[in-house]
Amino acid sequence: MEVINSVGRRKASVARVFIKEGKGNITINKRDYKVYFPLETLQYKVTQPLAKLEVLGNYDIVVNVYGGGFNGQSEAIRLGIARCLVKLDETNKPSLRASGFLTRDARVVERKKPGQKKARKRFQFSKR
Repeated sequence: MEVINSVGRRKASVARVFIKEGKGNITINKRDYKVYFPLETLQYKVTQPLAKLEVLGNYDIVVNVYGGGFNGQSEAIRLGIARCLVKLDETNKPSLRASGFLTRDARVVERKKPGQKKARKRFQFSKR
């Protein structure tokens, strides 16, 4: 079987996902995903699309991810995996769409404005 690839993004993270039929190995940046993401919540996020379609042990997945933090990276990987699963079989799309795995979360950090402490916080106003 050929290799299907896709890209997932979240915040500042970009994940390139490659998927092919196999034994269920998930490798992120040349490490097992359980080593790369020690927290169970992040491991759960990565495997969510596979668990939804009940194909957890059917595919080998290789991911190259960079930028952002652990949470953004895990959600970028989730989007990339979901997009690959749709490329493999178009009938997967409605259930993944209903669960929100195909929606790109466009929220990013707001930039800091000049003359302010942070993006929204201002310096204390003094009337006199």
